[in-house]
Amino acid sequence: MIDIKFLRENPDVVKKNIQNKFQDSKLPLVDEVIELDKELRAAKTEADSLRADVNKLSKEIGGLMAQGKKDEAEAVKAKVSAGKGRLAELEKMEEELGEKVTKIMMTIPNIIDPSVPIGKDDSENVEVTKYGEPVVPDFEIPYHTDIMERFNGIDLDAARKVAGNGFYYLQGDIARLHSACISYARDFMIDRGFTYCVPPFMIRSGVVTGVMSFAEMDAMMYKIEGEDLYLIGTSEHSMIGKYIDTIVDADTLPHTLTSYSPCFRKEKGAHGIEERGVYRIHQFEKQEMIVVCEPEQSPMWFDKLWQNTVDLFRSMDVPVRTLECCSGDLADLKVKSFDVEAWSPRQKKYFEVGSCSNLGDAQARRLKIRIKDKDGKKYFAHTLNNTVVAPPRMLIALLENNLNEDGSVNIPKSLQPYMGGKEKLVPVK
Repeated sequence: MIDIKFLRENPDVVKKNIQNKFQDSKLPLVDEVIELDKELRAAKTEADSLRADVNKLSKEIGGLMAQGKKDEAEAVKAKVSAGKGRLAELEKMEEELGEKVTKIMMTIPNIIDPSVPIGKDDSENVEVTKYGEPVVPDFEIPYHTDIMERFNGIDLDAARKVAGNGFYYLQGDIARLHSACISYARDFMIDRGFTYCVPPFMIRSGVVTGVMSFAEMDAMMYKIEGEDLYLIGTSEHSMIGKYIDTIVDADTLPHTLTSYSPCFRKEKGAHGIEERGVYRIHQFEKQEMIVVCEPEQSPMWFDKLWQNTVDLFRSMDVPVRTLECCSGDLADLKVKSFDVEAWSPRQKKYFEVGSCSNLGDAQARRLKIRIKDKDGKKYFAHTLNNTVVAPPRMLIALLENNLNEDGSVNIPKSLQPYMGGKEKLVPVK
């Protein structure tokens, strides 16, 4: 959510930003919210003036009564009563106008960074850098669930009976490899100075609307029936929510956190949810990284965060590349975003395994997360998040890139301590 003062003073900049994100249907909202804001400020000004008058007149009543001027006192009482009546109308008007302004402001997209490439959708995202040499072996790479089934490592049929499409049972060495990836990612981030955290896996609606747009909320979140609670789609939601309505001392920043959680997503409108694989699913686990920092530090932290993911994947012998998301592919709260994609030897192309985002002060403004400097000045923090690993996608990359012709899978040295020292997985069928 952008600053209403900025919008008021720079309507053309906000409109151009909307056009750059190819959301022209939102253009009328700028003029609409400016008019509503004008009415709101007028109502507040009148209410403040009237409130002062009522307070002043109320004080006069006692004095008039003490002087025996009952008729004059009654006349002042009538004025006070009329003033209070009008004040009640104005306060109701303020509340209604304030709600309308907030709703529109939460719909208008955040101002994107000038460096973001302009494009309609993810087909126009821009490759930044490749890391590692993509290899296509001279033997056929099976579909990832076929690889897992050779180890008796997955049961999709049972999961469908229990929960439906988009769920899975992981078993044996594959389940252990899944946990190893998470544990290694946790320790990798701790070694880089991040504080490990396990957050609540459910959050209230006030936090949901603070961390994402209405469109994202509708497409992602599962609502707990009869409760003001939602299952989280990523631990970022809980971790940023941790700071709601707080004032952080500047000398304690940055706050760098790495969090583990299961994630639950409706994947509404997503393609591939009916597929037999585990690329797009309703439930998965993830290690995340989150930063709360000074505004001027967020570009630097953005670069550090995506580089962490690149370094992690390269430590497991998986070639990756970074893509910069174009304007049309950015969620409304994001200022800038990179996707990290892993190489798939089977598909002979890269696929997304993580996403790094700088949200500027959008989440902080919605959740009232402020910084107080040594002089007592208060201002909104910047927030960033990035995926460390999100199995099972991580498993797909790991299995395909470490598969041998005989069906065995090499375990990268970095993961071997988490696999009981095993150097290789040998298929059972």
